[in-house]
Amino acid sequence: MKKLPIGIQTFENLILEGFAYVDKTRFVKELASQGKYYFLSRPRRFGKSLFLSTLKAAFEGKRKLFKGLFLEDNWDWDQIHPVIHISFGSGVMRSVADLKIRFESILEDHIEAYDVKTSKQDLRELFSQLIKLLYRKTGQKTVVLVDEYDKPILDSIHNTELAVEIREELKNYYSVIKDSDACIRFVFITGVSKFSKVSLFGGKNNLEDITVSSEFSAICGYTQGELESVFKAYLTGHNLDDVRTWYNGYAWLGEMVYNPFDILLFLKKGVFSNYWFESATPTFLIKLLMARKYRVPDLNTLQVQNS
Repeated sequence: MKKLPIGIQTFENLILEGFAYVDKTRFVKELASQGKYYFLSRPRRFGKSLFLSTLKAAFEGKRKLFKGLFLEDNWDWDQIHPVIHISFGSGVMRSVADLKIRFESILEDHIEAYDVKTSKQDLRELFSQLIKLLYRKTGQKTVVLVDEYDKPILDSIHNTELAVEIREELKNYYSVIKDSDACIRFVFITGVSKFSKVSLFGGKNNLEDITVSSEFSAICGYTQGELESVFKAYLTGHNLDDVRTWYNGYAWLGEMVYNPFDILLFLKKGVFSNYWFESATPTFLIKLLMARKYRVPDLNTLQVQNS
């Protein structure tokens, strides 16, 4: 019986260390075949980081990791692409200076890993140069993956002035992606919120938003079939109707899914509880509601339009 992948966010570690894996690699094929620029918003602890890690392993040509998975026989493993993986998930950025230090560190890690010589000091120019240099060095276009794109803003969402400053600095970085189109093979950006694509990414039609898409509703999370197949041994002795009632109910206009963190902790402990909500409450939203003195009951009548 394979181990439960609680908190595992790296695809390579999950596979090599014998954790159970719900095969989401068909989505890698679909995304790479159908388009180039994607945006996905999902709540925290829903598997976004693991999916980005899966994309990274695929584009880097690590075929051995995909043995027995959908992608093993449905991917061109001769095409190996350089990957820039940016994550703002860890730590708290309390200023623009903190953001600059973090982004510079991320870029320097990639410069060292790919052993390229850069000449730019400005972070925007350095990011742009890195994308181009990796393309020239490898002969393959660069893949850019961004995890928790919005976290630096959310860290200061209660401080409007600072949040705007950080947003503008991020916009400066993200605009590089659009300007580097000729050197880019694929882009996937995730976060927990959906700030205007116009204001952050410099072009409304640049990113395909698959957040509310029936086709990709199950890209993160476990469907009922996946749960019963992959975790069959752990479900022995449990009433599936009760499990479904407690945990299966998240949907984005498509098939409903289980939150991985919730259901995995239930399978480990065997006790029904609100595991995900207890540890992943959107504090940024609570702070914002309190700061704006917004009446929670009014949320029932709130209507949101596309922007």
